[in-house]
Amino acid sequence: MPREDSRLRRRIRGSYFISTVSIAMVLFLLGATSYMILNALAATDRLRASVVVYVMLADGLPTEQIGDMRTRIESHEAVRAVTYVPKAEAAARFIAESGEDFRDFLGDAPENNPLPDSFEVGLAANATISDEGGITDLMTELESTPGIQEVVYQRGVIEQIGTNLGKFNLVVLLFGGALLVISLILLSNTVRMTILAKRRIINTMKLVGATSNFIMRPFVASAALHGLYAGLLATALFALMVVGLREGVPEISLLRDEKLLVAIAGGMIVAGMVISLIFTLFAVRKAVRQESNRAIF
Repeated sequence: MPREDSRLRRRIRGSYFISTVSIAMVLFLLGATSYMILNALAATDRLRASVVVYVMLADGLPTEQIGDMRTRIESHEAVRAVTYVPKAEAAARFIAESGEDFRDFLGDAPENNPLPDSFEVGLAANATISDEGGITDLMTELESTPGIQEVVYQRGVIEQIGTNLGKFNLVVLLFGGALLVISLILLSNTVRMTILAKRRIINTMKLVGATSNFIMRPFVASAALHGLYAGLLATALFALMVVGLREGVPEISLLRDEKLLVAIAGGMIVAGMVISLIFTLFAVRKAVRQESNRAIF
């Protein structure tokens, strides 16, 4: 009998270890996937925000009018930032980028500079062509503003970016949702198998007259503790992954919002405890309701 009890204790400890490691691996996978999804969404936002609209101004505008014009453009909801580029700076940029100095045949006088003063308008990451108050509305407003000579932007590129990124974000989110469902199914089966290994203890407690709440109490407490262990293990693996990616691929712009990373890590710990508690509660309740001489599952 003592040998059988020892074998049972080893079996229970083994089931706890497997359950904890399984939950930790699933939590790590979910945390890593969340991190990758957030990086993908941040990359799409950066791509949208990289689109620039060039607003060419008429010659001879007073400084006050230029300032008022800039303030009005900045107040539009589709605008992220506005940079004023005077014609002298525009000329210097053109010479540096093209390697050709038009001053050699036009002269150095400011009035010989053919480039106008301009605004470089950075678009908001959530700005689209079709939305009311979006890019199309901004273009209409700019083109009808007195003092603006020309508005230059690539409408086709903006439309293509919006369409392709929308599809990409949908695929990424669907993948994350599918992974979550699969992970929950695997965790449910793991916890059920752990409780199955303890069916003899449950049946013994029922035979001596223990109530359902009395039977469930130690299982629930143990589930919360092992869920915490699984969350901490998953967090450690997640931290190693983030550090490894930052050190191993520094050329990739990865998410560096420390608050968001802490939120993901905290979410894994909380999720480990909650998932373990819920699945254990249902599994033990089902085991308690079964007849002592019947299989639990």
